[in-house]
Amino acid sequence: MQLPLRGIVTPLATPLAASQQAEPVLDAPALDGLIEHVITGGVHGVFVLGTTGEATSLGRELRQEIVRRACAAVKVRVPVLVSISDTAISESLQMADTAVEAGADALVLAAPYYFQNSQDDLFRYVSEIAARVTLPLFLYNIPFLTKNSFDPETVRRASELPGVVGLKDSTGDLEYLERTVALMKCRPGFSILTGPEEILVECMKRGAIGGVSGGSNLNPRLFASLYNALMAGDTARAEELQKKVNRISTALYRVGFPGSSYLRGLKAAMELAGLCRAEPAPPYYPFSSEEQAQLAQNYRALEG
Repeated sequence: MQLPLRGIVTPLATPLAASQQAEPVLDAPALDGLIEHVITGGVHGVFVLGTTGEATSLGRELRQEIVRRACAAVKVRVPVLVSISDTAISESLQMADTAVEAGADALVLAAPYYFQNSQDDLFRYVSEIAARVTLPLFLYNIPFLTKNSFDPETVRRASELPGVVGLKDSTGDLEYLERTVALMKCRPGFSILTGPEEILVECMKRGAIGGVSGGSNLNPRLFASLYNALMAGDTARAEELQKKVNRISTALYRVGFPGSSYLRGLKAAMELAGLCRAEPAPPYYPFSSEEQAQLAQNYRALEG
């Protein structure tokens, strides 16, 4: 994997078979097809078992199956990043071993969730894991889900550890991004990627060098074109494409309960596009018939 990692990285959704069992079942052919869809659509990498991949709702054996299947399907065409985020270091290290064995290119680590931690705690946590893994490590800052945030200074300190090569910032906080970018100017090989696709252009204007964009599961060419326009200096074109991204976001990610509307809306749209079933992992369940009808109406309106 060439560093710094740039471009559009797809946080792969996890296609699941239709079964209301407590333990979900991977739809392996759909995962293979989704990987082909995003790679041929021009994305620059894939991220397995992130928030969009519903990793926290999947058991370890299923997560390991997904990592192995994804790496085999990608066939070294783009970098594969694997989340090893967990509340137990031992679990993170087991997933790191699986990623190495499967042929992944890098690991991604969010702050441990449930208990809150000081910045010194978080730095020691990253230090412990970085010292025991062999693949490059990206930090993942998503405090609205973890209750813990990697402060910009903590990111800078962590970047001095061997193997820590980047940050995925999902805060949506442009001031946080600017402060982090400023601190990292001394490390030009460090990747700063942004999560919220609705502000992708604004984030890249402020120093992010790509996005980990959930919507690229559905529309990879749209996101790749936006990134390529920015790299070519065609800001006007990029901003037009950003407006299209935002129209899609408004139409698809705001149906039903806000806490799950992004995930369920994306998967429902992917089903309409023939990419995978709408089935989310428990404890979430598919849209009600009324919600599905609203989502389908919004999806058709986008096509019109």
